[in-house]
Amino acid sequence: MDKKIFLIAGTEDGRELADFLQRRGFEVTASVVSDYGRKLLETCAGIKINDKPLDRDELEKILCAENFDCLVDASHPYAKNISANAIDAAKSAQIVYVRYERAQIAPTYEKIFYVDSCEEAAIKASELGKNIFLTTGSRNLKIFVDLLKGCNLTARVLPTAEVLTLCESLGLSPKQIVAMQGSFSVALNVELFKHANAEVIVTKDGGQIGGTDTKISAAEILNLPVVMIRRPKIFYPNLAATFDDVLKFLRNK
Repeated sequence: MDKKIFLIAGTEDGRELADFLQRRGFEVTASVVSDYGRKLLETCAGIKINDKPLDRDELEKILCAENFDCLVDASHPYAKNISANAIDAAKSAQIVYVRYERAQIAPTYEKIFYVDSCEEAAIKASELGKNIFLTTGSRNLKIFVDLLKGCNLTARVLPTAEVLTLCESLGLSPKQIVAMQGSFSVALNVELFKHANAEVIVTKDGGQIGGTDTKISAAEILNLPVVMIRRPKIFYPNLAATFDDVLKFLRNK
């Protein structure tokens, strides 16, 4: 058995990376924070699963107690706090840290407006239209609901009981919720945007696997402005852009 890896698998490609490494001889423990994530990982034979949320100190303890050789951070590109905790915990545990970062997109659409936060996105979106289609998930949904009370919101979110309960608690009606599991084609995005009478789309740069390219293509077809929240700026000690890059890094350490 090769090196012992603790992998933060907060995304679809994170789960695929865990399976990729396990199949190549690494002993992988993948960490998730939702029942949905656990169920997806359970289909990957041989991977140990941690589904307990870990703060910075708890993460360091588990890294030391179980003698991991490396921490692979495949959390969501916008999970800034998780990455910061992972970098710090790995350093304190004196193990190697490597970040797997999915590629960003490079759109040429002229109606993209870049901002640095959800708050800025809400403000900019309200300047561009009243019917706002949110494709930023549920984690920061409250920010948009609080700041866009004078607008008509449609939120596209995962169809889980937890997320739908959150939407309901924020006062969103069934008409305002599109509960679907992506990814979405250009054609489907076009129809959803049209159905909601969207005047502006709000999104993040989740890369191709996050469907950002098809959202922008659909918006361009409909001539709709897009408010794009930039990825947070984080200094990663070691950065890999592909699964093979992660594999090479781990085998050379």
